[in-house]
Amino acid sequence: MIAIIDYDAGNIGSLRNAMQRLNVETILTREKSMLRAADKVIFPGVGHAESAMDSLRAAGLDSVIPSLTQPVLGICLGMQLLCTHSSEGDTECLGVFDSEVTKFSSNTEKIPHMGWNNIGTFRVLDSQESSLLSGVQSQDDVYYVHSYHASVGTHTVATADYISPFSSVMQRDNFYATQFHPEKSAGVGEMILKNFLAL
Repeated sequence: MIAIIDYDAGNIGSLRNAMQRLNVETILTREKSMLRAADKVIFPGVGHAESAMDSLRAAGLDSVIPSLTQPVLGICLGMQLLCTHSSEGDTECLGVFDSEVTKFSSNTEKIPHMGWNNIGTFRVLDSQESSLLSGVQSQDDVYYVHSYHASVGTHTVATADYISPFSSVMQRDNFYATQFHPEKSAGVGEMILKNFLAL
């Protein structure tokens, strides 16, 4: 069973459509027992960090998500909420990844960072490449929509650049995450979703 976390902050429709194209059934849930029992969990998100964390706390998911032991994939806001802190609403997040989330700042570049950009420079963690990126190249383009970004840190496995370097892919133990939307990233995104499903 593939569970998608339901916390009123997800890009759920396109994600479920992408999974259907892969002939994979998903269940949308905020039930703790179902999330713990799932084979894999996807943590999507589009929206505001503070209100999203309020929703997670109200459902008791702020303690459940970091304790999950199966493969978990955070997407966009879902990735940012797995970090330690977001400057969006001065929000304490889930603390899975050691990065801080801050807003892009520029007088010349458009914010949000929206559209196609490459995944960026790959980094090897613990002498092993991330299996999430198997078959993917650093110059492959993926689809981004974000005004906030996670700093490059210990758990960064790919670093993209827009205004400043940021974490485009992160990994720690059974937790994987992408700042971009794989469900909107054509063939490259489909490959990444397949890699996650094969973990």
